[in-house]
Amino acid sequence: MADQNQNKDQKKNQLNIELKEDVADGIYSNLAIITHSNAEFVADFIRVMPGMPKARVKARIVLTPQHAKRLMRALQDNIQKFESVHGKISDSNPNDGGGGFPMNFGGPTAQA
Repeated sequence: MADQNQNKDQKKNQLNIELKEDVADGIYSNLAIITHSNAEFVADFIRVMPGMPKARVKARIVLTPQHAKRLMRALQDNIQKFESVHGKISDSNPNDGGGGFPMNFGGPTAQA
Protein backbone atom coordinates (compact mmCIF):
# COMPACT_ATOMS: atom_id res chain seq x y z
CA MET A 1 0.00 0.00 0.00
CA ALA A 2 2.85 2.38 0.83
CA ASP A 3 4.38 1.69 -2.61
CA GLN A 4 1.10 2.60 -4.34
CA ASN A 5 0.90 5.91 -2.45
CA GLN A 6 4.54 6.65 -3.28
CA ASN A 7 3.90 5.93 -6.99
CA LYS A 8 0.86 8.23 -6.96
CA ASP A 9 2.92 11.01 -5.35
CA GLN A 10 5.68 10.56 -7.94
CA LYS A 11 3.19 10.72 -10.82
CA LYS A 12 1.56 13.80 -9.32
CA ASN A 13 4.95 15.57 -9.12
CA GLN A 14 6.07 14.66 -12.66
CA LEU A 15 6.60 17.44 -15.15
CA ASN A 16 6.04 16.86 -18.86
CA ILE A 17 8.62 18.79 -20.86
CA GLU A 18 8.00 19.62 -24.51
CA LEU A 19 11.00 19.89 -26.84
CA LYS A 20 10.07 21.74 -30.02
CA GLU A 21 11.75 20.70 -33.25
CA ASP A 22 13.54 24.02 -33.80
CA VAL A 23 14.97 23.88 -30.27
CA ALA A 24 15.89 20.18 -30.49
CA ASP A 25 18.59 20.94 -33.06
CA GLY A 26 20.47 22.96 -30.44
CA ILE A 27 22.70 25.99 -30.91
CA TYR A 28 26.47 25.65 -31.24
CA SER A 29 28.52 27.98 -29.05
CA ASN A 30 32.28 28.20 -28.59
CA LEU A 31 32.27 31.14 -26.17
CA ALA A 32 30.17 31.92 -23.11
CA ILE A 33 30.10 35.14 -21.12
CA ILE A 34 28.50 34.98 -17.70
CA THR A 35 27.53 38.03 -15.66
CA HIS A 36 25.44 38.46 -12.55
CA SER A 37 23.57 40.91 -10.36
CA ASN A 38 22.32 40.40 -6.84
CA ALA A 39 19.16 38.77 -8.23
CA GLU A 40 20.17 36.81 -11.34
CA PHE A 41 22.88 35.24 -13.46
CA VAL A 42 22.96 35.90 -17.21
CA ALA A 43 24.77 33.47 -19.53
CA ASP A 44 25.32 34.64 -23.11
CA PHE A 45 26.30 31.90 -25.57
CA ILE A 46 28.24 33.13 -28.60
CA ARG A 47 29.55 31.54 -31.80
CA VAL A 48 32.88 33.02 -32.89
CA MET A 49 33.65 32.33 -36.55
CA PRO A 50 37.15 32.40 -38.05
CA GLY A 51 38.06 35.60 -39.83
CA MET A 52 34.97 37.44 -38.64
CA PRO A 53 35.53 40.61 -36.63
CA LYS A 54 32.09 40.37 -34.98
CA ALA A 55 30.25 37.63 -33.18
CA ARG A 56 26.61 37.47 -32.17
CA VAL A 57 24.99 36.17 -29.03
CA LYS A 58 23.10 33.07 -30.16
CA ALA A 59 21.29 32.41 -26.88
CA ARG A 60 20.84 34.16 -23.54
CA ILE A 61 19.82 32.25 -20.45
CA VAL A 62 18.76 34.12 -17.29
CA LEU A 63 18.87 32.14 -14.04
CA THR A 64 18.16 32.73 -10.38
CA PRO A 65 21.27 32.31 -8.19
CA GLN A 66 19.81 29.05 -6.87
CA HIS A 67 19.30 27.63 -10.37
CA ALA A 68 22.77 28.82 -11.42
CA LYS A 69 24.26 26.85 -8.54
CA ARG A 70 22.21 23.76 -9.48
CA LEU A 71 23.42 24.10 -13.08
CA MET A 72 27.02 24.36 -11.86
CA ARG A 73 26.62 21.17 -9.82
CA ALA A 74 24.97 19.35 -12.73
CA LEU A 75 27.82 20.40 -15.04
CA GLN A 76 30.43 19.29 -12.49
CA ASP A 77 28.70 15.91 -12.14
CA ASN A 78 28.46 15.40 -15.90
CA ILE A 79 32.07 16.49 -16.50
CA GLN A 80 33.23 14.01 -13.85
CA LYS A 81 31.26 11.22 -15.55
CA PHE A 82 32.57 12.25 -19.00
CA GLU A 83 36.19 12.32 -17.79
CA SER A 84 35.88 8.92 -16.13
CA VAL A 85 35.04 7.45 -19.55
CA HIS A 86 36.98 9.69 -21.98
CA GLY A 87 39.88 11.07 -19.93
CA LYS A 88 40.63 14.49 -18.51
CA ILE A 89 39.42 17.55 -20.41
CA SER A 90 42.17 20.12 -20.91
CA ASP A 91 41.17 23.32 -19.16
CA SER A 92 44.00 25.53 -20.37
CA ASN A 93 43.40 29.26 -20.46
CA PRO A 94 44.52 31.13 -23.62
CA ASN A 95 45.35 34.18 -21.49
CA ASP A 96 47.92 32.30 -19.39
CA GLY A 97 49.79 30.78 -22.34
CA GLY A 98 48.10 27.43 -21.77
CA GLY A 99 47.35 26.76 -25.42
CA GLY A 100 43.64 27.50 -25.63
CA PHE A 101 42.19 28.40 -29.01
CA PRO A 102 42.95 31.94 -30.18
CA MET A 103 40.03 34.06 -31.30
CA ASN A 104 41.34 33.89 -34.89
CA PHE A 105 41.36 30.05 -34.63
CA GLY A 106 45.01 30.02 -35.64
CA GLY A 107 44.18 29.57 -39.31
CA PRO A 108 45.72 31.34 -42.27
CA THR A 109 45.09 35.05 -42.57
CA ALA A 110 43.97 36.50 -45.87
CA GLN A 111 45.58 39.52 -47.47
CA ALA A 112 44.39 41.47 -50.47
